[in-house]
Amino acid sequence: MSDDTITKLPDPSGFGSDPFTAVLRDGARKLIEQAIHAELAALMTAFAAEKLEDGRARLVRHGYLPEREVMTGIGPVPVTVPRIRDRKPGADKITFTPSILPRYLRKAKSVEEVLPWLYLKGLSSGDFSEALAALLGPNAKGLSATTITRLKADWWSEYEAWEKRDLGARRFLYIWADGVYFKPRMAEEKQCVLVIVGADEYGRKELLAMTDGFRESTQSWREVLLDLKRRGLKQDPKLAIGDGALGFWAALREVFPTTREQRCWLHKTMNVLNAMPKSVQAKAKAHLHDIWQADTKAEANAAFDFFVEAYGVKWDKAVAKLVKDRDALLTFYDFPAEHWKHIRTSNPIESTFATVRHRTKRTKGCLSRKTGLAMAFRLMMSAQKKWRKLDGRNRLPEVISGVEFRDGVRQLQAAA
Repeated sequence: MSDDTITKLPDPSGFGSDPFTAVLRDGARKLIEQAIHAELAALMTAFAAEKLEDGRARLVRHGYLPEREVMTGIGPVPVTVPRIRDRKPGADKITFTPSILPRYLRKAKSVEEVLPWLYLKGLSSGDFSEALAALLGPNAKGLSATTITRLKADWWSEYEAWEKRDLGARRFLYIWADGVYFKPRMAEEKQCVLVIVGADEYGRKELLAMTDGFRESTQSWREVLLDLKRRGLKQDPKLAIGDGALGFWAALREVFPTTREQRCWLHKTMNVLNAMPKSVQAKAKAHLHDIWQADTKAEANAAFDFFVEAYGVKWDKAVAKLVKDRDALLTFYDFPAEHWKHIRTSNPIESTFATVRHRTKRTKGCLSRKTGLAMAFRLMMSAQKKWRKLDGRNRLPEVISGVEFRDGVRQLQAAA
């Protein structure tokens, strides 16, 4: 007879301590860490030829970050991330942040959210069974190739229903536009996913349009905007935000002629810095920051003039990229200051696709049009749940009614 009279209560976290679960967690940890080390090895190889003046390697391994737990569907999984040290003097340091485990990640997405991400990152259908088995065990139920095929079909059906929904009951004041490339996965090299996100009269951000097309094509964007109008977006948005290189702007002027234009400062900063040598990029970036972080339009123009004078002689092509959109870069000063952080960049779109859009190495087996759109749609639907409402929502009725703002401040109307 056992002397143990202690009754074990269920784990309140919902994750048992049984050996099977422990094996699954250990498999998940190994899979994540293998991916991290493979990415680190690629980075170290890319910079292996770079040496310091004394012949030592520029990049060296530098221990590990403190262990942290990532919450997954099978409970918390401990993960350690290696560190590197860039021994080259200067401010422009190389750092390592694994794409599979960004610094902010603490909770893994559900399987239905992970699958689109893996597809767009380049994992082929034939590799899914092996990858998921390594993560969840070889006998994991519900994750067969047949199930994955069914999920893709379901997501396409959801996308088709979503793109036909009526927008007539809503008023969208701000829209963000961007063309997102998935180079290793789209069937045509120049083809991308055209995305429009809107903010309504209550400050809620929502995906409005997503279809395949050509980023620089006015016709592609014209079709997107006309479809929005057909589905009920009758009133011109007050402001559109996007990259200056888009064919979107010519289409916007045709379909919504009263909508004002704001160029995205994230895209503009990247475009300007890419036309300058790395040795001056850090300082130039700080001076660009002085422009769009200025409290008033007058201060922004002064910082703008300084940038042109300081860099225009040596790097005229870089400065020309900035000057050509001068007015459209400063439009945000005519809107409430509470909205500035939302309307200076196309961040709702940029942040959602940041981990998959900049791949340059093409993988085997391009996505079909249907699969690519369905996967991108699922990513955006997942991200949309986490989008924050606009700050200063009390200002939205004023924007709708056409109240004048100067340097972000409402201007008092003169008495009649």
